Amino acid sequence: MIRHDVRVHPSSDRLPRGEQLAWKIAEVAVDPVEVLPEVVDMVINRVIDNAAVATASLLREPVVAARGQALAHPYRPGATVFGLPADERSSPEWAAWANGVAVRELDYHDTFLAADYSHPADNIPPVLAVAQHLAERRGLTGRDVVRAVATGYEVQVDLVRAISLHKHKIDHVAHLGPSAAAALGTLLGLPTETVFQAIGQALHTTTATRQSRKGEISSWKAYAPALAGKVAIEAVDRAVRGQAAPVPIYEGEDGVIAWMLDGPEAHYEVPLPAAGEAKRGILDTYTKEHSAEYQSQALIDLARRLHHERPELADPERVASIVIHTSHHTHYVIGSGANDPQKYDPTASRETLDHSIPYIVAVALQDGAWHHVRSYAPERKARPDTVALWQKITTAEDPEWTRRYHSTDPAEKAFGGRLEITLTDGSRVVEEIAVADAHPLGARPFAREQYVAKFRMLAEGVLDGAEVERFLDVAQRLPELSAAELGELTVVAPDGLLATVPVPEGIF
Repeated sequence: MIRHDVRVHPSSDRLPRGEQLAWKIAEVAVDPVEVLPEVVDMVINRVIDNAAVATASLLREPVVAARGQALAHPYRPGATVFGLPADERSSPEWAAWANGVAVRELDYHDTFLAADYSHPADNIPPVLAVAQHLAERRGLTGRDVVRAVATGYEVQVDLVRAISLHKHKIDHVAHLGPSAAAALGTLLGLPTETVFQAIGQALHTTTATRQSRKGEISSWKAYAPALAGKVAIEAVDRAVRGQAAPVPIYEGEDGVIAWMLDGPEAHYEVPLPAAGEAKRGILDTYTKEHSAEYQSQALIDLARRLHHERPELADPERVASIVIHTSHHTHYVIGSGANDPQKYDPTASRETLDHSIPYIVAVALQDGAWHHVRSYAPERKARPDTVALWQKITTAEDPEWTRRYHSTDPAEKAFGGRLEITLTDGSRVVEEIAVADAHPLGARPFAREQYVAKFRMLAEGVLDGAEVERFLDVAQRLPELSAAELGELTVVAPDGLLATVPVPEGIF
């Protein structure tokens, strides 16, 4: 890896293209390096994971609305939309939009955490949509999709390692716009200059505030990364047509770093693969066993274990207080340090509660399990004993957990915490967990078997058995798929299922 020094330059410097971060990212995108076998395997896993969580969300309101918008933009050849027949296609940017919402709606797919946050599988919907649309015209195959996805992950992971957006209240999708544009550059074999311009346009148009993940969190949390994917497709389209971006987008004296991030004196060291170096970023990412914000995954596992070992901890009459000692990010983003009263509100939205670690720990302690629907049901969150326990749970930042959160050593990096529980009789229970059970270093690491099992579990009651097997066969043959077969990388709902939820009318 090469660590690139990135800083603000005055316009009088006339910073050469080759010294700009957007150009260096574009060079990574156009590098024809082969994809490692273990990366190919993980790309397949994440394609399956995306389809699993999208399948489970097909009838949820935000997904229905987004699918309705895609339906209003039919196109040929076009791209498939999750749930619809494979020959019922939409314009690729709208297909990426609808599929991106479906993937993100349940907050249930992969994550990478470092200086900032990310869900790098958000790169997959725009890549698949453009690949399906241009497959026959450009002769694109499954191998091209794998290479593009590897680029998307690499770029997003490397940006997340180096540049904190959330510190400046910028939503994390500002790293996704450039990564998705770079991925599309790889997919289409575009020149460096074209990819450079697309990256700049995508960054410029996907930089938004972090209010989408603060306070009263709404369905926009699912839409934000879908918009980044859609905007990236449009940026690449404009760049291919010869249209340029603001330059230099990162380093300019009125650019992103100077006015939206750490300011005119800022320096970042952004790691990117050297020419000819394999893109391994996806191997540092991790998926979710539970439908909630990633920093809650390990604590759910700990709470459900305590449910069986210490059942009295589920009784609010027995518990005086529970303090979760954890990292800065966990405390301030999903903990009491956020100072969001909505995180303790039984009437709060699902999107709010999947970002409330006090709620999540209370339910996991009482149920000994976590479910993407039942754990958020209105009757579940309003249960009096749950509310009583929930109100006794707070978080506190622990410098050691913060240090481990930011560690670059995979064996030390952790996203857990320590529960300090004081009972009403004065006794105390202290337990901690570093990583989720499904983490590569956890008790039950996810491999192909677990990804397939997650897909089968979430498809149960939604897809026909034959459709489950068809999709799994196609997905696991991804590197060998022909141009004609790329259109089969979708899930098709049984007749009549989607019609059970009316599509709201809009402008289109």
